[in-house]
Amino acid sequence: MHTWSEFGIETRGRDAGELKTVCPKCSASRKKQHYPCLSVNLDKGVWHCWHCEYSGSLHSGEDRLPHLPQMPRSYRKPVYRATPLPQRVLSWFASRGIPENVLARNRISYGPVYMPQIEEEVTAIQFPYFRDGEVVNVKYRDGHKHFRMVGGGERLLYGLDDAAPPTLIVVEGEMDKLAVEVAGFLSCVSVPDGAPSPNTKNYASKFDYLASAEAVLTPCTKIILAVDADAPGETLAQELARRLGPERCWRVEWSAGCKDANDVLMSYGPETLKECLDHATPWPVSGIIGVSQLVSAVLHMHANGVDRGLSPGWFTLERYYTVRAGEMTIVTGIPGDGKSTFLSALAVNLARDYAWRFAIFSPENTPLERYAAALVEQYTGRQFDGVAGPMPEAELVWALEWLDEHVSFLLPDDAVPTIPYLLELARIQVLRQGIRGLILDPWSEIEHSRPAGQTETEYVSHMLSLIRRFGRLHGVHVWVVAHPTKLLKPSNGVYAPPTPYDIAGSAHFYNKADNCLTVWRDREAGHGRVEIHIGKIRSREIGRTGMVELEYDRSCRRYADIGAAFIKDEAKEPAWNY
Repeated sequence: MHTWSEFGIETRGRDAGELKTVCPKCSASRKKQHYPCLSVNLDKGVWHCWHCEYSGSLHSGEDRLPHLPQMPRSYRKPVYRATPLPQRVLSWFASRGIPENVLARNRISYGPVYMPQIEEEVTAIQFPYFRDGEVVNVKYRDGHKHFRMVGGGERLLYGLDDAAPPTLIVVEGEMDKLAVEVAGFLSCVSVPDGAPSPNTKNYASKFDYLASAEAVLTPCTKIILAVDADAPGETLAQELARRLGPERCWRVEWSAGCKDANDVLMSYGPETLKECLDHATPWPVSGIIGVSQLVSAVLHMHANGVDRGLSPGWFTLERYYTVRAGEMTIVTGIPGDGKSTFLSALAVNLARDYAWRFAIFSPENTPLERYAAALVEQYTGRQFDGVAGPMPEAELVWALEWLDEHVSFLLPDDAVPTIPYLLELARIQVLRQGIRGLILDPWSEIEHSRPAGQTETEYVSHMLSLIRRFGRLHGVHVWVVAHPTKLLKPSNGVYAPPTPYDIAGSAHFYNKADNCLTVWRDREAGHGRVEIHIGKIRSREIGRTGMVELEYDRSCRRYADIGAAFIKDEAKEPAWNY
């Protein structure tokens, strides 16, 4: 009889029952490499992959091999034949300042294409998208500004082959890319499908093209964001700077009356466009910032009010604590009171309600498949393997698909998990996945070797400053879980809720934090209520100090509002006397 290892099937040390694991034939070539698509019956010695149909048994061996292409991802590639542009099209480009030689170099073409917006075939300008000299997609534009790209084609930056680090210009449309070339700059790319609306809740997948351009973007030390001067363009610039790193981004101010590069070219000519690009200013990061850089933000705040944080998903808690990108929340509590479970529930709420993506470092929650199952329970509200029977496989796969879109785990096994190293992994996920939340749980599982002569207080202050700076630079909210010092057991046997000043190591956990939470439950009470103590709120628009109670459902690890909200009488002594 054969063994499981002969077929590359990982049974995780089990020798009986059924399990789901990765497929040795198709998982490595798929985008979602860690999905457990292989069903294994250890008792019968058989297996089957629902994705590639790979199956077999330990008695007879493989039944059939997968018939999936061994590629990370398959895209449809167009057949592109550049045709001469008619004179009227050449004249249209000339009216926008684009000469024929630039069109020829970029192999712009013209021809018939079906336009789904109007459900008919039209003649349209064709902008080919190249990767390594090969056309991998085409953008079509007709005379009425209807656009489309090749269905099933790869979305990538227009002009990717022209990118030449260390300097790169990023614009918002193909015409702007051509205009920048006329001004003398060849190292320029355009985003493939414009800017997201400022009111769009979930535009994370709109930036997938950045991951495919990582090899080009990484060595760039100066990235000039020359996008449109309007609200969607500002949203695009903010997200690009957040993902690419504001320290290497610069922004352009267009000439009066102009919205983009092509407007400047048409209104003022290539020399003025060159001056706009040459005089790009650094994206504000640190140091002295002029008031002129704050004018638009202050006017926006005046017109729309100060931005509050996002609801954490529980009405009672929202009155005291909301979540704003770029801040740091310290979470403490007695071991076993549910800090990690509460944070994962909070992450699921933000991912569900606002499409936030998270990176989570939580080595105490291993193996990761068990942690993923717990997150699935919190998302679906159903037990993974309850007394009423296991969750239906179809629902589980659907939930895992959702989880993969919103959560990634940081669990380095090839390096010591120091704060700088974890922040570097998180920075990569900002670029690749656009994460908005980072959970470091707990502080004690991170390596904290410090230089000789540096006190623990000095070290903690420096590391928390690094975390806070990372969050602000990249627009990521960071939650740090830190255990309190050993508490003295009171005579009644019930520990009081610890305060942030009780955290082991340094008072800086309180001083450096934007917000402080304590998760606490009365273990003697015999009910499922959990208290969330809000011990610090730096910005009044985010919330206020106090305490709320949530009901904990152990079966699916969820928290819920209690019918009557606990509202602290603010005239009385505050929960903690700092």
